[in-house]
Amino acid sequence: MTMGDASAAYIRLVQHLIEKCLLFNMNQEECVETLSRHANIKPVITTVVWKELEKENKGFFEAYSREMGNRRSRAQEAEAEHIILQMINASDC
Repeated sequence: MTMGDASAAYIRLVQHLIEKCLLFNMNQEECVETLSRHANIKPVITTVVWKELEKENKGFFEAYSREMGNRRSRAQEAEAEHIILQMINASDC
């Protein structure tokens, strides 16, 4: 595997984890914190990948941001973090 292949695979992993965070209605800050804490992904990496996803999916993120006004409860946040942690542990990051 070349360095480029490894980098591309890592970026795809980060993108996949961001998509999972979106499924749990996390905002960018929550996602960055979760991936930093549980997957040891540097915040700058998550932020760059998030911004690229926003560029590529502008309509989705505009709608997503509007819906973020309807925040979920703290219990749902804890459950989401628990599930993300399980997924990360299963993927051996």
